[in-house]
Amino acid sequence: MAEKIKKVGFLLTDQSSMICFSSAIEPLRSANRMSGRHLYDWHIITPNGQSVQASNGISILPDMTLANAACLDILFVCGGIGTDKIKDEHLLAELRRIVHHGTEIGALSTGTFILAAAGLLNGYRCTIHWEGAISLKESYPELIFTGSIFEIDRKRYTCAGGTSAIDLLLHIIGKEHGEKLAYDISLQFMHDRIRSHSDKQQVVRKLHLAAKSQKLLTIVEIMEQNIEEPLSPDDLAEMVGISVRQVERLFRQHTGRSPARYYMEMRLEHARLLLLQTSMSITEIYIASGFSTHSHFAKSYREYYGVSPSRERKPAYS
Repeated sequence: MAEKIKKVGFLLTDQSSMICFSSAIEPLRSANRMSGRHLYDWHIITPNGQSVQASNGISILPDMTLANAACLDILFVCGGIGTDKIKDEHLLAELRRIVHHGTEIGALSTGTFILAAAGLLNGYRCTIHWEGAISLKESYPELIFTGSIFEIDRKRYTCAGGTSAIDLLLHIIGKEHGEKLAYDISLQFMHDRIRSHSDKQQVVRKLHLAAKSQKLLTIVEIMEQNIEEPLSPDDLAEMVGISVRQVERLFRQHTGRSPARYYMEMRLEHARLLLLQTSMSITEIYIASGFSTHSHFAKSYREYYGVSPSRERKPAYS
């Protein structure tokens, strides 16, 4: 029995990000080449069936119409500058029809605005490029926005744009055809590691904090500068000129966490980056992340990420 070829579509809007589009389509091409099998077909669609101009000025012609897109297994809406202003009711209705037919749907970069406008992200986790994050949250406050590099929630796929599209597509390829193939593609692309949804856009966090409270942002920046030797709540409060109770209130109100919990998560995220991007020993890593014992570090890490530090570092396919 012949292996089913997965059909992937890319709906390009005017000024779509070329780096994001190419970062999404190239892993599919490479998956076919490196596996020696025909695993994926891809098609280009535009809203009106005419050519569009990408962000770098290159004109791109479609090879499929929206009317025929329901035959796809998954359709990605590619965004760019100005995508948040697209309010084409025909386009939104077509996307709803395609999803109703059974096609999975995703968004690359600011394409998330279009899925949100179509009501296709209600009740789903999603993300977007940091430049559009504040506007997205203000326009669609009901969305479950995470600020991650990418998100996969059931049959919805979103990514932050740029090279994060590589990580999203490699994750899909790894799930469908094995992590070894995804890893080999990442090596081919000189992509040091395949990031996961646990990787956050740090700029997004700071933008959100700045919009809520400048003092809160200042405290978080002080925390970032003092990872290896964490400061006490009294120290943090004194450095920004407010009381410990006010610090607690700021974090509870704007992050839903205590300052201690927020600080802990920041240190764990720091440790994860060291695990994935350096050859430091686990002992060196937990010390550099402000933990005094291996047992405390390992327990906290497992509770937060659902995997031990040693397992995090070891590829699942090895």
